[in-house]
Amino acid sequence: MKDDLICLLTSAFCLLAAAAPAFAQSSAAVALYDGADRAQRLIEGAKKEGVVTIYTSAPTDDMAVLAAAFEKKHGVKLQVWRASSEKVVQRAVSEARANRFDVDIIETNGPDIEALHREKLLQEVRSPHLADLIPGAIPPHREWLSMRLNIWVAAYNTKLVRKEDLPKTYEDLANPRWKGKLGIEGGDANWFSGVVKQIGEEKGLKVFRDIVGANGVSVRVGHTLLTNLVVAGEIPLALTVYNYRVEQTKTNGAPIDWFIIPPTIARFQGMGLARRAPRPHAAVLYFDFMLTDGQEILLKRGFIPTSKSIKTPLNQFPMTLLDPRIALDEHEKWSALFKDIVLNPAR
Repeated sequence: MKDDLICLLTSAFCLLAAAAPAFAQSSAAVALYDGADRAQRLIEGAKKEGVVTIYTSAPTDDMAVLAAAFEKKHGVKLQVWRASSEKVVQRAVSEARANRFDVDIIETNGPDIEALHREKLLQEVRSPHLADLIPGAIPPHREWLSMRLNIWVAAYNTKLVRKEDLPKTYEDLANPRWKGKLGIEGGDANWFSGVVKQIGEEKGLKVFRDIVGANGVSVRVGHTLLTNLVVAGEIPLALTVYNYRVEQTKTNGAPIDWFIIPPTIARFQGMGLARRAPRPHAAVLYFDFMLTDGQEILLKRGFIPTSKSIKTPLNQFPMTLLDPRIALDEHEKWSALFKDIVLNPAR
C-alpha cells in the first residue's frame, strides 16, 4: 500500500512537472500570436475561459467602470483584487514562488511592474494597437506597457487658499504663510527624485530642507486620502496628488482644484500579462480593450491615456516622465533621502 501511494504521488508530480512548461508555452503562444484571425481566436478563447483576474493598485471605483464596460462588450467577467502597489508586487512574487498561478494581469506603477519583469514573471503581448502609444510607453524588453500616466500635481482648498496666492516655485513654499498648511503623500519618493533632479540635486535637496524646516509638512498615506483632506480643509495645500483624482472630485462640486509647480513629474502606470496566466485569451483580450475602448473610458474618468490618438487639455503642459528602470535602480537612495528630509527630518 505504501509503495503504491509513493508511486501514485511520484506519477502525479511528474505529470505536473511536465505540464508546467506547456502551460507557460500556451500563455506565450496566445500572447505572441499575430495571425489574421487573432481577434476571433481571442474572443472564442476568452468566452470559454469566462473570467480574467487582475491584481491592481488602481482605484476601486475606476476599475468597476472598466470591468462593467469590458463585461458588457465581451461577456467576460473582470475579477479584481486591489491593493497598494507594494502589496500587488508582493502578492504576485509570493504566489509565483509558491507555484500558485491565479493572476492573469498585473497593473500598477511603472517601477513596480518593472520589478516584476526582473523577477521574470511577465510575458510580452503583441497587439496591433501598440503602435498607437506614446514614446516610452513600451519598455525595450516589451514585457509590459503603459496605458495611462499618473501626473503629480499640487492641490488646494479653494475656500481656504486664494488662487492669486498660490506658490509659483518650490522655493515659495518656504514662505511663513504656508506654515502648518502643507501635506504630502508618504510614498512619493519617485516624485521627490524627479523634482530634485530637475532642479539640480544639491539645490533641490536644500529647497526641501528649507520648506520642511520652515513650515513642516503633514505626511499622509494614500493619494485619495490626501485629496479628501484637502477637500475637508484639514490640509489646505497638498504637494503630491494625482490630477485625475482632483478632476473627479471637483466635478462633484468639492472645493478643490489643482495647479502646477514646475517641474511637473509624471509616471507611467504599467500593465503586464502574467507569464503563467491561466486565462491567456481573456487576458490578452483585456489588453486590446484597454488600448482601445479603455482609453476613452480613462479620459472620461480624468486620467491621461497613453494613446497618441487621444487629445486632452490635462496633459498640455511641459512634464518630465520618469524612467521606470532608473527609478527602480535608484529606489533605495531616493527613499532614504525622502525619509530623512521630508518624512522624518532630524529636529
